[in-house]
Amino acid sequence: MTAASYEDRVMYQGDVWVRLDTLPRLLAEGWRRTLSDGGVVSVIRTPFQWAMVSPVIEIETGGYMGDVGLYVPEVMLEEALELLGANSEDGEDVQE
Repeated sequence: MTAASYEDRVMYQGDVWVRLDTLPRLLAEGWRRTLSDGGVVSVIRTPFQWAMVSPVIEIETGGYMGDVGLYVPEVMLEEALELLGANSEDGEDVQE
């Protein structure tokens, strides 16, 4: 099976969203909690769909748990990177 591949910048609901990273779903959900607590909205992209919310039941019942793309609105990118403790000035993946 090949790894999921996600674009760095996408149009989603009329706005430009930037991919912070591609990472396992559970890790991405943890990052989403950190971002949400800091006031930054985020969305997860699986190979099948966009997910604005991730109900616990989906995780408990074995929803998609592979690699996902974690996106934030471009206008919130700097704030998101700061919340995650990243020091990326060029907007590349948070993990290196």
